[in-house]
Amino acid sequence: MAIDIPPREELGQILKRSKRIAVVGLSDNPDKTSYMVSKAMQDAGYEIIPVNPNADNILGVKAVKSLSEIEGHVDIVNVFRRSEYLLSVAKEFLEINADVYWAQLGLSDEEAYHLLKDKGYTVVMDRCIKVEHALTK
Repeated sequence: MAIDIPPREELGQILKRSKRIAVVGLSDNPDKTSYMVSKAMQDAGYEIIPVNPNADNILGVKAVKSLSEIEGHVDIVNVFRRSEYLLSVAKEFLEINADVYWAQLGLSDEEAYHLLKDKGYTVVMDRCIKVEHALTK
């Protein structure tokens, strides 16, 4: 069974109603894609929650070591980890009951996709959240 990505119009609706984005694998290095994308989303008005066990502070926000450390509801979990880590992040995602699991451009995992999709979650894989935001705002 293939990975079915929501149409662009639906991605735009997700981004319009979302406010809090937890970014798993957010680097504190300004030259890294995760940093640049997250900074752009932060500049667009989203609350970015860095999830990185090796950093204290990223984009002026205290980093957490795991999704389970986040207080309050998370709208989108945006993943910048290699595809082989998507399943473990998906399992952690289930523990916090966020709304949308979003794996960045170039990342996909069918097992993670079906685990979440079968439980009724919205799953986006292999799409850049910054590009979709720019195309749908």
